[in-house]
Amino acid sequence: MPTRASQKRSPLRAIALVVGILLALMVGTVFILGLTETSPIANWLAGSPPQSPLIGIVAGHWQSDSGAVCPDGLEEVELNLQIARRVAHILRRQGYRVEVLPEFSPKLNGFQGAVFLSIHCDSCIEDRSGFKVARMTHSSVPALEDRLVQLLYQTYAEATGLKPDLNTITEDMQQYHAFRQIAPETPGAIIECGYMGGDRYLLTHEQDRVAVGIANGLLAFLRETHPSPSPTPQ
Repeated sequence: MPTRASQKRSPLRAIALVVGILLALMVGTVFILGLTETSPIANWLAGSPPQSPLIGIVAGHWQSDSGAVCPDGLEEVELNLQIARRVAHILRRQGYRVEVLPEFSPKLNGFQGAVFLSIHCDSCIEDRSGFKVARMTHSSVPALEDRLVQLLYQTYAEATGLKPDLNTITEDMQQYHAFRQIAPETPGAIIECGYMGGDRYLLTHEQDRVAVGIANGLLAFLRETHPSPSPTPQ
């Protein structure tokens, strides 16, 4: 038979149980939506003010196809999403709102933000190394996008030690579909973070360096174009 003490404690235990269930549901919801995906929950949990500049990041090929696939089964889309999530985490901790978008997200249509970037990795060629950044050929804001590209080249090279691979920039990069979908006044670029063959170790085991290189370029650009919230580089 329950004692009086246990009877008194039972309401507290019931409350604790309810709170525990609610927390578990919240964690499960956040996991499903993705802390670094398109949900505003991620920005709220990171403490990003609602009025802070918005950054759009496409994880290349995500929810579309595998992208490049190496002989051992390594898929480009996996790397793109992992890197995009790390970049978003850094930017959110600096006070920015970030949306990590699939390759063909409907949110791309008319997307308005402080900056836009699509993250990709290059093919599995073993003897090639390097990265490249490009913007749309016929840009509505060429000066801004040239500056964005310049800063990304600088910070990514500093963080990763990779050299620019300028001779392999393709028309597909310069005519990337999302450039034609986002709002014309939103400055955008696309980055190929390295080769899944020659730069594999960096892309698979040193993703923090990759993410910092990208995030620092975006932060430097935002410091020039949107001084608040004045983040500091990683």
